[in-house]
Amino acid sequence: MSDESDINAMLAMKTWAVVGLGDNPERAAYEVSAILIAKGHRVVPVHPLAKTVHGQKAYAHLTEIPFAVDVVDVFVNSSLAGTVAGEAIEIGAKGVWFQLGVVDLSAYERVKNAGLLMVMDRCPAIEYGRL
Repeated sequence: MSDESDINAMLAMKTWAVVGLGDNPERAAYEVSAILIAKGHRVVPVHPLAKTVHGQKAYAHLTEIPFAVDVVDVFVNSSLAGTVAGEAIEIGAKGVWFQLGVVDLSAYERVKNAGLLMVMDRCPAIEYGRL
């Protein structure tokens, strides 16, 4: 369901809020966010327990981030993804990216209908490998 133009447009955006990014280097969110940083993105950790990840201040919720976010990258269970998508719309993000295994068709439609870019069940690290 992901449009290649949405993928390419989001990969070009600078500021990514990564929901589910904690300070555990064994987790996929930690590794993928390190790749995003290496590609020149500003990564903002969003996790209720994290204080700092990759040297960046973490926020418990998207709505607490005091600056503009381009992409909301979602590393949470599919059952929570719709709520995160709603918060992404609320904060005025330009796009929402649901990671591999994160699928919510209703949230996908809601995000697209709100005029945001949307990618579902894909990984930016893999997409960078295809460029």
